[in-house]
Amino acid sequence: MTTLLIAGATGLVGRIVLAKALDDPRIGQVIAPTRSALPTNPRLTNPIVDYDALPQDADWCRCDAVICALGTTRAKAGSDAAFFRVDHDYPLAVAQAARAQGAQAFALVSAIGADAGSRLLYNRTKGEVEASIAALDFPSYTIVRPGLIGGDRDEFRPAERVSEAILRVFGPVLPRGWRISPAENIASALIEAAVAAPPGRHVISADRLA
Repeated sequence: MTTLLIAGATGLVGRIVLAKALDDPRIGQVIAPTRSALPTNPRLTNPIVDYDALPQDADWCRCDAVICALGTTRAKAGSDAAFFRVDHDYPLAVAQAARAQGAQAFALVSAIGADAGSRLLYNRTKGEVEASIAALDFPSYTIVRPGLIGGDRDEFRPAERVSEAILRVFGPVLPRGWRISPAENIASALIEAAVAAPPGRHVISADRLA
């Protein structure tokens, strides 16, 4: 049975991934490092961590597969550097720690338009984190690139709410890749990628998530 590490288990996608993982009979143990304690579960290990000082040799990093759903926005982070730290440095630190302890599969939430050569901070950062993790040579590496993520967030993001409302109206006539990517669908894709661990590098695009 798979031992799965989930980074970002308190976010919109991460919460769903955590719930699905705890109910999946293929997964024997779930490790979810967070800043504050999660509800207890007999199959859950919940180390309290500071992602700015993530230990690279902690026992809890030992797992078969990793799902990373860490991420923020430029507005919430407060600066370009802070955004890059959360969306690039934190996922990379998790990947390095897990890979050093033998993890074989990594599934990453990225974004449509990810491009390390982009002039846009968001797209460039997503492209750079994809490449940085690829350099660690996980035997199985899956990148999930959703469009606008649909679901109930704990925080209010006005621009995303407006965009989501517009896409819900026009979604039926838009190409699938432009439609809302439900958080439930993203979580399911991540779980399957982590558990099945298909060899090589794979990209799941937004049109497969609508």
